[in-house]
Amino acid sequence: MEEKFEKRRLGATDLSATILGFGTTAIGGLYLATSETVAEKTMETAWELGVRFFDTAPQYGNGMAEQRLGAFLKTKPRQDYVLCTKVGRLLRLPETPEGEDAYYKGTPPERPVFDFSYDGVMTSVEESLKRLNTDRIDVLHIHDPDNHYAEAIDGAYKALDRLRSDGTIGAVGAGMNQSEMLAEFARNGNFDCFLLAGRYTLLEQGALSDFLPLCVEKNISVIIGGVYNSGLLADPRAGAKFNYQDADQALIERAHRLETVCLRHDVPLKAAAIQFPLAHPAVSSILTGARGPEEIRENVARFRQPIPAALWQELKAEGLIAADAPTA
Repeated sequence: MEEKFEKRRLGATDLSATILGFGTTAIGGLYLATSETVAEKTMETAWELGVRFFDTAPQYGNGMAEQRLGAFLKTKPRQDYVLCTKVGRLLRLPETPEGEDAYYKGTPPERPVFDFSYDGVMTSVEESLKRLNTDRIDVLHIHDPDNHYAEAIDGAYKALDRLRSDGTIGAVGAGMNQSEMLAEFARNGNFDCFLLAGRYTLLEQGALSDFLPLCVEKNISVIIGGVYNSGLLADPRAGAKFNYQDADQALIERAHRLETVCLRHDVPLKAAAIQFPLAHPAVSSILTGARGPEEIRENVARFRQPIPAALWQELKAEGLIAADAPTA
C-alpha cells in the first residue's frame, strides 16, 4: 500500500508538490557509479513511500539521471507527479576525450557546457524532453548561473517566461547554492519557485534575513535541497563533506554539538536536519537524494519521525540555530 505525503502549492501555479521530493544526483552517479537496476529500485521505493515530486538536471550524470528518471516515470500516471529539470548547461561531446568525469561516475561521454542564452535554453528544453521521454516538464529552473546573471535574466528567464506563457511549462524557477542571487531574481523577474541548496539548514540560516521573507512577500515557493550540507549533518566526522568539500574542524565541532542536543531528546541528527527547513512558511518541499532503496527508506523515516518542541527550544537556547527560525 502506497503512503501519502501532504502537498503544497508552488507559488500561484496550479502545481502542488509533495513536501518530500526526490533528487537525482546520486542515481546520476555523483561520486560513485550507481547501476540502472539499483537506480530503478530506489525510485520505485520513493514512489511506494509516497514521493510525487522529482527533481533532475542535464548535469546530473551528464544526461543519465534524466534518462533514468524519464524511463521510470513513463510507467506512472502523468497527472500523479510533478517533474522538475533545469536549463543553463548543454551536453556536448568534448573535442578530445576527457576521461572520467570529476564528479559523476559511470556516465556518458558528453560534458556540460554553460549556455544561459535564450536560444540555448530552448535547445536545452528540447533535449531534456527527449532524455526524459516526455512531452511536458512542470518546473524549469535556471541552474547555477553564479557568474552569468546578466545572460540568465536577459536570456534564460525570458525563454522560460515565454514557455510558461504558452503553457509549455507550469512554473519558472532558479536553483542555486546561494540565496543572494536568487533574491535578485525575485526582485527582477516573475518567478514561481526557487531551489535553494545547502543554505538553509541546521548549520546555516543566513537566508532568514532577506531571501526567505522576500519569497513570502512575493508568494515564491522555496524548495530546499542539501539539508545534510553534503554529508556533514548525516555523519559529523573528520573527512565529512560540507558544501562538496572536506568540512573544517569548526564545522565538525558545531555539527557534533547539534547532534549532542538531538540525542538528548532521542532524535537522530538526520531527522532534525531533514525536517527543520520545512517549518518556514516560504518552504514547500524538501529534496532528498538516495543512492539505494534503504537510503530513501531511512530518509522518509527521519522525515516522518516526531520531534519534540523542546529540542528546537534547546537548540535556540544553545545558540545553535537562529532564535527567529520557525520550528513549528
